[in-house]
Amino acid sequence: VNDNPSQYKITLSGTLKSPKLNFDPPFLIMMPVPLDVETEADINIIPQDYLRQSQIHIELPQIELEDGDKIYPFSVQFPGGQDIVLSSDGKINQLICHISFRSSKPVSVLGNICFIDEEEN
Repeated sequence: VNDNPSQYKITLSGTLKSPKLNFDPPFLIMMPVPLDVETEADINIIPQDYLRQSQIHIELPQIELEDGDKIYPFSVQFPGGQDIVLSSDGKINQLICHISFRSSKPVSVLGNICFIDEEEN
């Protein structure tokens, strides 16, 4: 470079990994219970390839009953918070998600609970 008119070409390459969430267990079967009795379970959410802090948001399924009423029988809580936090050593902490189900009317559900971060991953 120093006063040398030669041109140098630099080629850079890299791989970008999209952030994702893994679940343990990967799916959940909740036990049948009598009306107005709550059933509950915990799952571990394992964030991978996050480069900065984010927060998880949840979309719960709305269930339409035979009589036309619509209910949200699922509820979700995060005992340790909903934030995906990077530790000082670069590791990402797992999140515990507490899922519960309760219905005052007979219902059988096969549905998805969507977990979405701030960047809609």
